[in-house]
Amino acid sequence: MSESKNPFPLPSEIESVPGAENWGDMYAYYTRVQPEDDDRFWFYNSMHFSEPMSAFDMITAEAAYYAMGAYVTRVFAFPTAMGIDYRCINGRIYITANTVQDPEEIEKRLAIFQERAGHYYENWNDIYGQWEKRMGDLIKEMTAIKIPELPNIEDEAVVKEARGIAQNHYVRQAYNEVIEKYQIMWQHHFEMLMLGYGAYVVFFQFCKQAFPEITDQTVARMVAGIDVLMFRPDDELKKLAKLAVELGIDDAFTDDGNPDVILAAVEAKGDAGKQWMDALAESRDPWFNISIGDGFYHFERSWNDDLSVPLSALPHYIGLIKKGENLERPTEELKAERERIISEYRELLGTDEEKAAFDQMLAVSHLVFPYVEDHKFYCEHWLTTCFFNKIREFGQLLARHDMLDDAEDIFHLHHTEVDLTLGNLMNAWAAGSKPVNQDYWKPIVKERRRMIEVLKEWQAPPAIGPMPENIEDPALQMLWGITTETLHTWAAPDIEDDSQLKGYAASPGIVEGTAKVLRSINDFGEISEGDILVAPVTHPSWSPLFSKISAAVSDIGGTMSHMAIVAREYGMPAVVGTGQATKRIQNGQKLRVDGDRGVVTILE
Repeated sequence: MSESKNPFPLPSEIESVPGAENWGDMYAYYTRVQPEDDDRFWFYNSMHFSEPMSAFDMITAEAAYYAMGAYVTRVFAFPTAMGIDYRCINGRIYITANTVQDPEEIEKRLAIFQERAGHYYENWNDIYGQWEKRMGDLIKEMTAIKIPELPNIEDEAVVKEARGIAQNHYVRQAYNEVIEKYQIMWQHHFEMLMLGYGAYVVFFQFCKQAFPEITDQTVARMVAGIDVLMFRPDDELKKLAKLAVELGIDDAFTDDGNPDVILAAVEAKGDAGKQWMDALAESRDPWFNISIGDGFYHFERSWNDDLSVPLSALPHYIGLIKKGENLERPTEELKAERERIISEYRELLGTDEEKAAFDQMLAVSHLVFPYVEDHKFYCEHWLTTCFFNKIREFGQLLARHDMLDDAEDIFHLHHTEVDLTLGNLMNAWAAGSKPVNQDYWKPIVKERRRMIEVLKEWQAPPAIGPMPENIEDPALQMLWGITTETLHTWAAPDIEDDSQLKGYAASPGIVEGTAKVLRSINDFGEISEGDILVAPVTHPSWSPLFSKISAAVSDIGGTMSHMAIVAREYGMPAVVGTGQATKRIQNGQKLRVDGDRGVVTILE
């Protein structure tokens, strides 16, 4: 392999992981590295795609990026930004942003953008109401899709009612509907999201220009204390914990979160148990349709699929309630602090025109901010949970006909390969014969499973391609924590002082405590009261952890990443975007987290 002069390897220089040389066969040809890609800078999107992609899960990248790009590039015509190109390398997703450089083209796009974006901002609440209805309808439609059983003999109603369509037709129709509705979800997802980010970016840039010394965290605190849906699942757990204490059945809840044991113990409590079970059923629909991850992988099951996750959080909340402690987030304090910061900075502006512009941009940021978080519940969690479970039903159909060994094997087929396999089954059922080459996928699935395990061991470089002179994209900075300084740190890590890590000051305060490195919410039970959470990135379903920990640290993320937002809402220090916290910090080490300066110090 030739050596690159760049601090990061070029895409063409990255070799396949030994033992998984055929990884590219799992994915579409257009997701692979092209010769011209060496001329562009790419970074690893570990925030959304932290694991190597199984063949089917690649649809989460395909559908997301073509929807996002459509709205940025074609629908709203953002003046300087276009869509995202992505490549799959050793099963990991690398992305690069396309920009508009021609001043004349920027001017043309600006006129279109101002008119179209202005329409959405002016009618935001009405459009959001329509959006919620569309998403609710889409979820109902997805849930209602029936996967045919393919019986030995058709139901006589097909004849008596002269339906004129046999069951095998509905196999592919149902599958196409599931895929289509999932892809429509991503269209809805980005319909308003980029405008939401855009409004905050404009306000952020105004503040940076008007107040040169202002920190990213201070700007973010101007939109803190705004209630969002993503806190609702955690609020439901707190409600269930309070009810358990009120009903006197709190002794039924154990730390292991075993649903079979716990729910049996609750049901044995008579009327009180029934009352609690009724409350649980009410909370589960829809609030437990929340993925344990970020909704991009089939194995990230929802709370409804695995009740051990929410049940394991209840004993902690029950303990706090019995101690008389308040479980509520310090929302009123955050609002008061928000208003103080807004007032102080507004007074620094010299003219009425500047103050009016500040007021307008801040008002729009407050208007759009709930959507920036709320859409996740409807899209990545509720509908995506339903989507993957529908695909499992097709896996069960193929397993029943011995075309797969297990229903979960379907996730090692690309979605186009699933379509072909269903076509094989539809034909065989109609012909009264076995599917052609019935065992075709079994050895391929076995090999792909093995390759995924090999690919997990690959240390993916954080960036590839020629190093840009600077990165001025505020969205990259706020969401991923990627700046020019970040890139230089990645390129030449300064570890002369291996006791310190630097990142983004995401939430204020200074705390000392014991480090607990977590990579999955399934390790919830390992966290002790007052521990400092150290994680690659956190997801919405991790919210119950924030009532137990004293501070949070992440590898990736900016001031508007999920960990940063949640930490501020819980009023605890956080440092995000350290790049290497999970590699350099070990369980049990004593840490000092300085959320004011963005510094994590290993004390021992």
